[in-house]
Amino acid sequence: MARGVFMAGALALSLLVTGCVAGTSSEGAAVADDQPFEGEVEFWTINLKKNYSDFITGLIDDYRKQHPKVTVNWVDVPGQESATKLLAAVASGDVPDAVNISSLDLGRFAPSLSPLEDYFKPADLADFQPNLVEPLRIDGKLHAVPWYNGGAPVAMYRKSVLEKAGADLGKPPTSYDEALALADSVQDKTEVYGMNSIPDHNALRYYGIKLLSDDKKSAAFNTPEAVAILEKFKKSYDAKGIAPGAVSKDIRNLPQTLENGQIAFKATANAAELLNIQKNAPEVYEDLVVTPPVRMSTGGFLLLAQQAFSIPKASKHKKAAAEFIKFFTNGANQLAFCKIVPIYPSTVSSTKDPFFSGRDGDDPMSVARSVIVKGLPELEYTPIGTAKDSELGELLSEEVRAYLTGTKSAKEALDTAEKRWNDALAS
Repeated sequence: MARGVFMAGALALSLLVTGCVAGTSSEGAAVADDQPFEGEVEFWTINLKKNYSDFITGLIDDYRKQHPKVTVNWVDVPGQESATKLLAAVASGDVPDAVNISSLDLGRFAPSLSPLEDYFKPADLADFQPNLVEPLRIDGKLHAVPWYNGGAPVAMYRKSVLEKAGADLGKPPTSYDEALALADSVQDKTEVYGMNSIPDHNALRYYGIKLLSDDKKSAAFNTPEAVAILEKFKKSYDAKGIAPGAVSKDIRNLPQTLENGQIAFKATANAAELLNIQKNAPEVYEDLVVTPPVRMSTGGFLLLAQQAFSIPKASKHKKAAAEFIKFFTNGANQLAFCKIVPIYPSTVSSTKDPFFSGRDGDDPMSVARSVIVKGLPELEYTPIGTAKDSELGELLSEEVRAYLTGTKSAKEALDTAEKRWNDALAS
């Protein structure tokens, strides 16, 4: 799970689905290959059974009514065991047929996944947002099809604080530079911390900093431009425009947050955070104004990760798995799932429903939903693109924290991060 991602609730990001186990007879496998609506399909989910058993079971029942010769077995896997179990399955050759994998892990598992062009024709992909399909191609081959995501980021502002600072909420920041300037102004005029962002690898991407060389074998972010970005954030951090607790390694439990009322705004946030604020700090929730977030230098919105379905190469039921995936991820079923989990669909048709297209006044969650849906076509999923993305991100963040707290200069922090990235990529 990515920071906040699959933060379409911590729960939502942990979802994982896989397919048929290759433990059946060769005769059964041959039938399944020849007849896509016959055979056994076993799929795994992560932490879904407790809260969404009725929904998943209902989908399975619907599919089996349409295709009674298909057997669908559902296995729910604890979140902390999902990657380990998939690795073990690949190593043993006893693989599932269809695996719902986080895009963050796609590069890691790609060598064991089957290209999908033989099973998903252009017509099968027509309803998916094109900008969500393309990042799932590796070396020109489609290795996964999209399922759901955390949506475009949103910005959240505490109206009472921003008005006291004299800010115009009708013209919110559109870049990180503007957000930093607003954060400093808020602190100066209200003594409330502005925000709690640091110049991690995601922030660098907002500025258009290239993270890796084209061959993905070495770091590329150690540039004068990156030094200047870090220095901008340090200036704001020292002025307390950025809250002091922003350097905490525990990014899920920062000391100063919107929820506890100690910062004024978030320039990029996952809308799922609104649920916690509404539950734990209703007075803050009522004070929030939700707007589009700051944009990347390209003009788009950064998507941290998405959930997608793949089919392992060793699967003996690829056709049956592909047909079930098509059903499971169709627009109607994605819409139904989005109505019970704070996630967003990869299908265009789902967003046409009043659930997404409508808006209930100025309620923050309703406004956020509208902002996110409008932003889906502008999402840009630009992962670091290695099998060690999460590790690399944290390595850079550690050095950025050292710089912000005065332990290193900006250049020293980037020099060290570059070496650590190169060492990790070489190992």
